[in-house]
This record gives sequence, structure tokens and C-alpha cells, in this order.
Amino acid sequence: METKAVVVEAPGQVSLRTLAVAAPDASDVVVAVDYSGISMGTEKLLYNGTMPPFPGLGYPLVPGYEAVGRIIDAGADARSRIGESVFVPGSSKFIGARGLFGGSAQTLITGTNRVLPIPAGLGEQAVLISLAATARHALVGGALPDLIIGHGVLGRLLARMAVAEGASPTVWEIAPERMSGAQGYVVTTAEADERKDYKSIYDASGDSDILDPLVMRLAPGGEIVLVGFYADPLHFQFAPAFRREMRMRIATEFQPQDLADTIEMVNAGRLSLDGLVTNRVPANDAATAYGEAFTNPSCLKMVFDWRDVA
Repeated sequence: METKAVVVEAPGQVSLRTLAVAAPDASDVVVAVDYSGISMGTEKLLYNGTMPPFPGLGYPLVPGYEAVGRIIDAGADARSRIGESVFVPGSSKFIGARGLFGGSAQTLITGTNRVLPIPAGLGEQAVLISLAATARHALVGGALPDLIIGHGVLGRLLARMAVAEGASPTVWEIAPERMSGAQGYVVTTAEADERKDYKSIYDASGDSDILDPLVMRLAPGGEIVLVGFYADPLHFQFAPAFRREMRMRIATEFQPQDLADTIEMVNAGRLSLDGLVTNRVPANDAATAYGEAFTNPSCLKMVFDWRDVA
């Protein structure tokens, strides 16, 4: 079998090329992908070559973990799922390129237990489910945020989920292009915010220099939650953190239950994905799309359309 796939050949070099894929096992499904998303965190680091050492990392690789499509074939143990519309977090079945995380391809083969049915009518918005599950995983680990750093897609999803749970967070943003779009919360800048008693701060910025400014805004016993992905070592001054008895938590990648919970929130109308996909390009334009996605501050989420790729 073969598929067209986005391949990061080396840092800064992206192509769309045909790859062979391993045949499906008995428990695998074959998904015809409609849309896949570009991650503004980990995928940016893979593209610019600053990704820290990570199991399976190496070039060439197929990036992406945000794909949605329809099951068109399956192994003997999964044939009942043919025809389902599903979310796919990626595949490792490629031959000739690493599957890290392996979601940006026209056809994906993976285990039936890794794909989840998606709500009808979501279309391209369904690529956001994995990022929403990342936010969900962070939130269920502790107190809801009263301050969120960053008003990109992850920051907005954190804020929307927090509002759905009854919180009223403040969000800091530095890019004027990203100040709008709040739904039930306030977006401001650090300079305009005088509060120094935040109990739960969630950082979605990926800024390795962010800890000292955040420590100064913590209430005694407050917690900083790292939700972004950081290319450089993080650091902070001990004395201010000591005086506040600061706690710090790292939220890692989402788990299957986080995906299921997120889909349930969307189904129940408790989480809206509206207004987050801002850029759509044919997958044929993959070679040039990454530069736009990572340098244009107005681009919140770029989505590849695979439906007409020959």
C-alpha cells in the first residue's frame, strides 16, 4: 500500500511525497483522511530543528497528530467499524520515514483502539480534538486556572473549558492580533494586570523564561502548570519561589480518556470549537504552508485539506 504524506525531510525542509505503508493487521483500520492540523507547539519544534531529544525522533519524519477522516477498510477483527467518521492521532506504519507523530497523510493505518468516533458535522474543526484533550488532561490534574498565559488555540481551549467548569480566568497575551475572541473570560497584557494573588497559573506559551514573572504573581501556596512544550531549559530564582512555597506541575500528553471526555463535552455543547481554525490549505501546498503557519501571528490553526489530493 502507498499514501501521500507530508514529510519533514530535515529542519526547514518539507515535502509532499508518496510513502509505502505496512499492510493492516487484524485489529487495524484504514482511514481516508479529510483534514489534518499543524501543531503550533511540537510540530514547530520539529520543523525548526529545536525539538529536544524525544523517543522516535529523527528525519525524515511524518509529523502531525491531528487527523480526521473515514474508515474505508479494516482488518478481520475491526471490519464492523468501516464507514465510521473518526479522529486519528497518527500512525507508525510508514516505510521510509518515521511516524512522529504520523498524522499528516492521505491514508492512515493504525489500531482500532486508537481511533475515536467524532460528532457529526464537525468537519475540519475535529482536528482540534487532540489539542482540546491536551487542555482537558491539564485541567483534570489540579485546580482550575485563574490565570492562563497565551491566547493561541491551546490557551483558548483551556479558557473555554475552565469557563465550562465555572471558572472565570484571566488570559495574558502579547500579540495584538490575538487579543480578541474571548468567550466568557478576559484577555489582557501582563503590564495591564496588577494582580499578584493568582492561585493557579497555566502557561501555554512555551516560553522558557516565563517562570520568574509568574512566580511574582502567585499567591502563597500557588501552583504553576506547564502546558506548553519547551525547547530550552526552564529556570527560576529560588528565593521568591521559596517565600511563596510555590508548587509546579507538568501536564504531559493526553490519554484516551481525555479524548473521550473532550468529545463528550463537544457533543453536549459544553465546548465550542468555533473560530479556532483560521487557515486552510490544500495538502499539496504543504511545502510552503509551514512557514506561514509559524510566522503569521493571525494564524491560530492551519489545516491541510486532503480530500482532493491526487
